[in-house]
Amino acid sequence: MIITIDGPAGAGKSTVSQKVALKLGLNFLDTGALYRALAYSLDKNKVSPVPGDKLNKELKKMEVQLSDGLVLVNGTDVTKEIRSSYVDKIVSPYSALPRVRAHLLGLQRRQANYGKGIVAEGRDIGSVVFPKADVKVFLTASVEERAMRRYKERLAKGKAAIYDEILLTMKERDKIDSTREAAPLVKPEGAHLLDSSDMTEQQVVDEIVRIVMEKMADSNFTPEGSVQNVE
Repeated sequence: MIITIDGPAGAGKSTVSQKVALKLGLNFLDTGALYRALAYSLDKNKVSPVPGDKLNKELKKMEVQLSDGLVLVNGTDVTKEIRSSYVDKIVSPYSALPRVRAHLLGLQRRQANYGKGIVAEGRDIGSVVFPKADVKVFLTASVEERAMRRYKERLAKGKAAIYDEILLTMKERDKIDSTREAAPLVKPEGAHLLDSSDMTEQQVVDEIVRIVMEKMADSNFTPEGSVQNVE
């Protein structure tokens, strides 16, 4: 079974997806971490987010792996580094590049081969990566609510945070994600729209699990999202 959870930055996709996967006994695919890892590494190697030979050459040398909760680039652990406010600001320009998205597409799809299935989150998971996913959810919330969540999250981790700066960054990221030429952020066809502005995290998890269980209870249901159907 393949379950996709798409939505804008700060909607809570990652945490919710992990909890849904745990509750259903499925694997979790954090696609956001993959893009953050590439953006962090390309920026560190002084490769600007513009198409060209330099970008293509550098991408060929980069292998991103998700292993036991860690994010590795060419074997180096970058798990902590990719969650900084700086990476928040640079990830969208890199993610908008068709070459970057193509580089990670195969990696994302191959994850469906392992275990009983996956819960995958991102911005084009249900529309591009797994268009035939068994259950699709588009998780969103007001930009102010999403910014406040990110603000509180950083303060809880002891990091410096300014709400207005986070709000501005999030608005800019929403614009880039929804207007980029390659795989823009959209509500995937057939996706359940879930606005979490006035919901607790647990309520969101419970609602998604309810949607999945309702789908599985359908006597005519057979998994269609397997990897052979999307590659």
